[in-house]
Amino acid sequence: MTSALDVTEGIEIEPSSIELARRVSSSLGVSTSPKGFHTPPWTKSGSHLTRANTGGLAKQLKPFATEDIKILLLENVNVTGRDLLESQGYQVTHLKSALPEDELIKNIRDVHVIGIRSKTKLTARVLGEAKNLIAVGCFCIGTNQVDTQYAAEHGIAVFNSPFSNSRSVAELVIAEIISLARQLGDRSNELHKGTWNKVSNGCWEIRGKTLGIIGYGHIGSQLSVLAEAFGMTVIYYDAVNLMALGTAKQVPTLEALLRAADFVTCHVPELPETTNLISSKEMDFMKDGSYLINASRGSVIDIPALIDSMRSGKLAGAALDVYPAEPGGNGDYFTNELNPWAENLRSLKNIILTPHIGGSTEEAQSAIGIEVSAALARYVNEGTTLGAVNMPEVNLRSLTLDEPNHVRVIYIHRNIPGVLRGGEIERGRHLLP
Repeated sequence: MTSALDVTEGIEIEPSSIELARRVSSSLGVSTSPKGFHTPPWTKSGSHLTRANTGGLAKQLKPFATEDIKILLLENVNVTGRDLLESQGYQVTHLKSALPEDELIKNIRDVHVIGIRSKTKLTARVLGEAKNLIAVGCFCIGTNQVDTQYAAEHGIAVFNSPFSNSRSVAELVIAEIISLARQLGDRSNELHKGTWNKVSNGCWEIRGKTLGIIGYGHIGSQLSVLAEAFGMTVIYYDAVNLMALGTAKQVPTLEALLRAADFVTCHVPELPETTNLISSKEMDFMKDGSYLINASRGSVIDIPALIDSMRSGKLAGAALDVYPAEPGGNGDYFTNELNPWAENLRSLKNIILTPHIGGSTEEAQSAIGIEVSAALARYVNEGTTLGAVNMPEVNLRSLTLDEPNHVRVIYIHRNIPGVLRGGEIERGRHLLP
């Protein structure tokens, strides 16, 4: 089942019926517009809000009390995002880490908006306890940590940032390609221990080598441009036909890419069909002495199979930034208790292990904070769903009507025929559960 949105504007109401302190207590309706987002300034006069002198601009709708909107930000969301939301007048609580499910449920019950990154799991059980929740902001690319189907069925919009960290991830992969080709990790670790080991055996330039990109989306396509600048030949495989950038070429099958590439890098979402996308069979297709990189999702590569391929010498190196199970916070947690193969993985030579830092740059996190927070504010303030991954995209103008006693009602209903006929909205039929 899908959700649909309808917008009703120009409903005239008596001034006495406006409750400036009304709460948004369910996801079935949102009345707008608050005072600070793309609207002229407001001043308080007695017990009423009045519009400041703005010359010939249209009158603004009287705002609801933005301080009644409660927002919970987890996993140390960037300060730019927090500042933007606080500037709207919302109640913003921010925590540095993810929360276990039971603790998350306790903290989410009265929240209208929650912001997370990749560690927090918003399951159906958690969302079912969030009776006031109207929106989720994923301050990252992926949304697999959220039950988006359940959210859609219950009128909860989910937003993410599909573009903002693409450059940071692409640059990390380029750095890993060079580091693996020159065995930089091993040489650095040896010298840290006092061992001088100047060797050239097994060290290569990347110029003239072939890079195979699995998944030619925002990250994969940027990576192809950077790789070509280093003189690499770029091929890519994607489930759909996509136009290449530069001189990159699409290959028809995954096997064709694996057989031709010196470096293979994965940039695909977490889906049932991408689980163990690269396992023993696929690694056998790869060139002897080739390299494997994963900066997408931890379930994409069969890591025990990778360990076997590294130990046998089939692969000359690998770089992993993501893992099937990842700690909820920083600390000494990357052990066999988290993943049963962790110690075997850590023992390998010429393998780069990083703690999911592909998008962890100041530039990317700042851009993500602004992009997602702005989308959340537009949704809360105006009902605009641009950027939502589980609802139709509706781009609504700011509310600048001549009559001050008008409101906009956002009505989220089941996407079924006949819902707008015969007064179903007035009778409250077809509401989401």
